[in-house]
Amino acid sequence: MSSLLSGREILVVEDETLLRKRLVAYLESQGAACTGVGNLAEGRNALESLPLDYAMIDVNLPDGNGMDLIEVAASAGGIPVVIMTSEGGWQRAVEAMRRGAADYIAKPFDPPEAPLALARCESGRREARLKSHREKPSGEDDGLFFGDALEGFRAQLDRVLAADARLGKQLPPVLIEGETGTGKSTVARWLHANGPRRDKELVAINCAALPEQLAESELFGHVKGAFTDAKQARIGLFEAADGGTLFLDEIASLSPSLQAKALTAVESGRIRKVGSEKEIEVDVRLIAASNRPLKELSASGEFREDLYHRLSLLQFEIPPLRDRGADLVRLAEHLLARLARKYGYKTARFSKRCLRSMMAYEWPGNVRELEHEIERALVLGDPEALEFSGIAADQGEEGYELDWLRAGWRFPEEGFSLEAAIDRLIARGIEQSGGNVSAAARLLGVNRDYIRYRLGKKKNGEE
Repeated sequence: MSSLLSGREILVVEDETLLRKRLVAYLESQGAACTGVGNLAEGRNALESLPLDYAMIDVNLPDGNGMDLIEVAASAGGIPVVIMTSEGGWQRAVEAMRRGAADYIAKPFDPPEAPLALARCESGRREARLKSHREKPSGEDDGLFFGDALEGFRAQLDRVLAADARLGKQLPPVLIEGETGTGKSTVARWLHANGPRRDKELVAINCAALPEQLAESELFGHVKGAFTDAKQARIGLFEAADGGTLFLDEIASLSPSLQAKALTAVESGRIRKVGSEKEIEVDVRLIAASNRPLKELSASGEFREDLYHRLSLLQFEIPPLRDRGADLVRLAEHLLARLARKYGYKTARFSKRCLRSMMAYEWPGNVRELEHEIERALVLGDPEALEFSGIAADQGEEGYELDWLRAGWRFPEEGFSLEAAIDRLIARGIEQSGGNVSAAARLLGVNRDYIRYRLGKKKNGEE
């Protein structure tokens, strides 16, 4: 429980001097910083002026009803309030919860019981912060597909999960690299959903979308009055993900100073809010992703080398879709089955022409582009014979052939024409050299007589 209280600012509003002193002393022994006051007016002043994380407030105060401070705590940044009620005062406890208290504790109680009440209200404290960043649990609908091309990749992920199960806490960071659209966030969700923290929160943020002036507060939180617009205290994403997983997409977009703070958080498990002098403990499994190789960025000085080495302990690279060979069609079938269920189609299939164009296309947008093309075809086209209108405009008749110039290509089962392939290479060489046969011969590494021979042979065959 000490990790919850370490570095936290707690207000105790209690008329009974002995209980107040005992409670403050115990909470401070657990790492908290406490302020103890004995009446309503002092409690109100403390709530409005101090950077508090929690407040424990007695109902019966000499100058008024302690429950009146619940609204003050709410307007002061949503400070969670634990109401202390006299023995048997359950009706007041219910009223306190209805007015916005996070929890209650019945008097008399021993000070060691207080952290339990604070722990119960911690999840509610994080809930609002998590709403805009929570990721759905992974499952069959996450689009992740492991085919032959990713068999080794899957085996490595399974080893990470086995190590995570043995560790339980303080899990090492994971770095996922790959082109845009290859499925980095999907892999992050899969790791979380299949690991020991599956029942905890997965918090995700795209670092490239963070405004530079707000990024530090967004990640690490701030105390009230930390800067001009900090009218309320706020927890950061590291704290919101405590006990779970934090996914930082496009981590290379963080400024050098924030990279330094992220390194400290990863290495020590401690963070410092903006405007605070105290550190708090967090236990976060960090998964970072980048569409640019961090090793190259660190070598050029664009990314902190020490943070790269810390993140690269468990480093994975997702290959682009164009390099996955025959898995491309199997992945497309997997995505189609999921999307067909979404739109209520019992059957849906690709046309033969669509399959040919799928294999010929380079897919610069990778899995994300493929999924969008399938969904567009399903919505706008014939589900029984799907066509990719989005890529057809970029393909000539030649483009619909199985393109053996593309990485990952496999020989078709019906066979392959080497003669046609040679003619195609020659045609492309002549096109690239502007119709100059001698220049095309140099590109192809043959003499120009050979090219003339092939052109004549093709012409005679056509005639």
